[in-house]
Amino acid sequence: MAIEQEIIRDLLKIEAVQLNPENYFIWTSGIKSPIYCDNRLIMSFPELRKKIIKGFISMIKEKNLMPDVIAGCATAGIPHAAWLSAELDLPMVYVRSKPKAHGKGNQVEGQLQQGQRVLVIEDLISTGGSSIDAAQALQEAGANVVGVLAIFSYGLKQAEDNFNNAGHRFATITDFDNLLNELEIKNEITANEKYEMLAWREELVQSIK
Repeated sequence: MAIEQEIIRDLLKIEAVQLNPENYFIWTSGIKSPIYCDNRLIMSFPELRKKIIKGFISMIKEKNLMPDVIAGCATAGIPHAAWLSAELDLPMVYVRSKPKAHGKGNQVEGQLQQGQRVLVIEDLISTGGSSIDAAQALQEAGANVVGVLAIFSYGLKQAEDNFNNAGHRFATITDFDNLLNELEIKNEITANEKYEMLAWREELVQSIK
């Protein structure tokens, strides 16, 4: 089985991905969605954590992204960055959502040297805004950001456009389309329900242009 579908099955099994087309979830951004993805739950499942790290390493090799440093996006990307940096025996830093309000005012925590190749790790990508902000903070700190990797993406065109405009490469282990395909295979959604979910995403794309 392809890693994309295997990870989706595992995320569904631990209920990290949940669907509720009758009563939409509300994301932090205020967007109403029939799907909610909480990859923080992965922390409690060691075997799944190993699969995620294996997936990241495969993408690093495939896309020739081998870095000098792994950077985790606060907060959900930090544990995955830690496990990946340990597996690759590389230094790690993490990036706050904004500079610290006291002390040295750091936004990037950890030791980072000028020109080092840095790979950003995130748990989830919707429009890509927070990941791009983290990548730009790293660049301002002197890093050479080689790309952004995440576990799951909603497949929004805005994410692709935003990353392209910012000049950053990104990829995810699995995504919304793989989720819908898996649910259809398992007969947990009908073809019509799959169509409605895709229509929701298209409406979302149009609404946030």
